[in-house]
Amino acid sequence: MRRVYPLFFVVVFFSCDYFEKRKINSEELLKEELRTFNWKDVDEYPTFDVCDGTSEKMERRQCFENTLHDLVNQNLADNLIVVSEELHDTIRIDLLIDKSGNLEINGIAISEDTKRIIPEMDSLIHRSFESLPKIYPAIKRSQPVRSQFVLPILVRIE
Repeated sequence: MRRVYPLFFVVVFFSCDYFEKRKINSEELLKEELRTFNWKDVDEYPTFDVCDGTSEKMERRQCFENTLHDLVNQNLADNLIVVSEELHDTIRIDLLIDKSGNLEINGIAISEDTKRIIPEMDSLIHRSFESLPKIYPAIKRSQPVRSQFVLPILVRIE
């Protein structure tokens, strides 16, 4: 019976490492999470109220882009533009939607021909974004985030 006590003591003494929990450093955990984090993708794209009926991520993105494109084209078409020559061009508009859903134009790429034929095109584009409905920002991990994208506008005047 005496042999059982030393054996029991040895088992209990060396088994303490089994119950010891490893402490996780929060900074290490954050660094590991940031390494695996995909910064270029969002969980939900920016959206308008009219896109609420779509449930798939890519459908919502397509709805947002189409709605934005249609609204801007309609606003541009409402302006009477008189030109003396044909024009076929694609204008690229760099947009930023902040965490609050505010839209900001970061840049407009217009060809020299378009600037020459329609000198007020820059101001027309800015005005066409003033009357947009409320935009809901992109979502990443349940938090609103900024998002950037390029909106191409095809200009055809014949």
